[in-house]
Amino acid sequence: MNPVTTVSGTAYPWGAKNIDTDVIIPAHWLKTITRAGLGRGAFETVRAQPGNIFDDPRYAGAPILIAGDNFGCGSSREHAAWALADMGIHAVIAPSFSDIFSGNAFKNGIVPVVLPQEAIDRLVEVAKDQPITVDLETMTVTTPFQDRFSFELDPFRRECLMNGLDEIGLTLERADAIGGYEKQLAAGRPWVEGRTRLAASQG
Repeated sequence: MNPVTTVSGTAYPWGAKNIDTDVIIPAHWLKTITRAGLGRGAFETVRAQPGNIFDDPRYAGAPILIAGDNFGCGSSREHAAWALADMGIHAVIAPSFSDIFSGNAFKNGIVPVVLPQEAIDRLVEVAKDQPITVDLETMTVTTPFQDRFSFELDPFRRECLMNGLDEIGLTLERADAIGGYEKQLAAGRPWVEGRTRLAASQG
């Protein structure tokens, strides 16, 4: 997972509420065994509508999505976070998120930023023609008009995002401690590795 300290640039000024994971990535895309290419299916039903925001060239490649309340509700499919990441989104700003989606987003390097509805309304207006910046160092969302909105994030999740640590990375950081524990366990409980049985068979 790549480290995330700042996400800055164009933002999709969407603001839609109660967007469930089936809207983010329809079920027929779940048959894939790879994350690559899921961005093509992201918001498929929305993109079927003429003039939709996701096919608007003004927002092409935007790394930020501004959404409404209860974003990511519905099923627990991790494909929703995979699809967003594959289309280049690194931060989603909304008044609230489904707990499962928020966890999946974090594990895939996407920053879930919770702000009050008034801030969302302002950001939707600004993002129509100006960039937005999400800064994990200062825990703020800012605009060129000196708007500054503070947000909170679990300290552990913030550290993981800023250091690019997913579950595998966290495990590898503790490789020496894990190896030491396994040696100690093997010495005190030789039967765990079958060494007692092996010694008996060789004797």
